[in-house]
Amino acid sequence: MSRFFVRLQAFEQKIFMWINGRLHNRFLNFWLYYLTHLGGATFTIAASLLIATLAPQPWKQAGYMACAALAISHIPVAAAKKLYPRIRPYLALPGTNTFRNPLSDHSFPSGHTTAIFSVTVPFMMIVPSVTSVLLPLASIVGFSRIYLGLHYPSDVLAGAVIGTSVALGTVAFWP
Repeated sequence: MSRFFVRLQAFEQKIFMWINGRLHNRFLNFWLYYLTHLGGATFTIAASLLIATLAPQPWKQAGYMACAALAISHIPVAAAKKLYPRIRPYLALPGTNTFRNPLSDHSFPSGHTTAIFSVTVPFMMIVPSVTSVLLPLASIVGFSRIYLGLHYPSDVLAGAVIGTSVALGTVAFWP
């Protein structure tokens, strides 16, 4: 079984190095550096609260659901970061491309990816017509975390699963 995990880790590192190294160019450097912040605390909290308080229905309800999902989703993220203290790839893999002020806390799971999926999924569920914009946007934020050297693909996948699961649960159990 450990041989399987060693191979899986080697495969993941190859994917990481391809995205982080081979795909690097000026265009993506500019756009992904800024788009990654859409998954940050400032944007996700502010956007959710603004929509919840100022938008008409059904956006208002989706905004409140997004606020709840965002808050709840960071409980498993905090627990996973404590239980599985994975070193960020730019610290573990020589030659990793990274940018200004990289994070130094634990890598697994991606908090930005969790946040963007937990915030966008309620809107996709309540207003399905926005899915064609929000799903690619959330995916770009996840991709940017790998591109910027801050997360491995499994960190991003785990963040997307946590954010989506919590958001689906929030929508399902909303009073």
